[in-house]
Amino acid sequence: MFGISFSELLLVGLVALLVLGPERLPGAARTAGLWIGRLKRSFNAIKQEVEREIGADEIRRQLHNEHILSMEEEAKKILAPLQDAVKPLTPNHTPEPSVPVETVSHTPISLNKTPSDTVSQPAAPHDPTLPPRAP
Repeated sequence: MFGISFSELLLVGLVALLVLGPERLPGAARTAGLWIGRLKRSFNAIKQEVEREIGADEIRRQLHNEHILSMEEEAKKILAPLQDAVKPLTPNHTPEPSVPVETVSHTPISLNKTPSDTVSQPAAPHDPTLPPRAP
């Protein structure tokens, strides 16, 4: 964390053993551990408060929403030619078929599909930096 190697820690431990002695060293190590734990907790609390103040979660949600909107726009661009090809019939207008009639296959469609008939797409992996998905 601070770039302290094992040999440096060993040296500090030996100096502490010589200065404090074997009787007081365990108590001093316990006290040092308690202080380090308190410092870590206070730094984490400050970090969480700063993140809450700047609204990091709100920024993440906004970026996620912008990403979804851009994906919707791309999907609309892709589907626009298909929607133009399938225009509703008006009473005075019958459009010409965009595909020759002889190439269209007439496959019967079953309306009573079971769950095993449907093809499921694998779920996209969730980015852990984004907020959780809505169910």
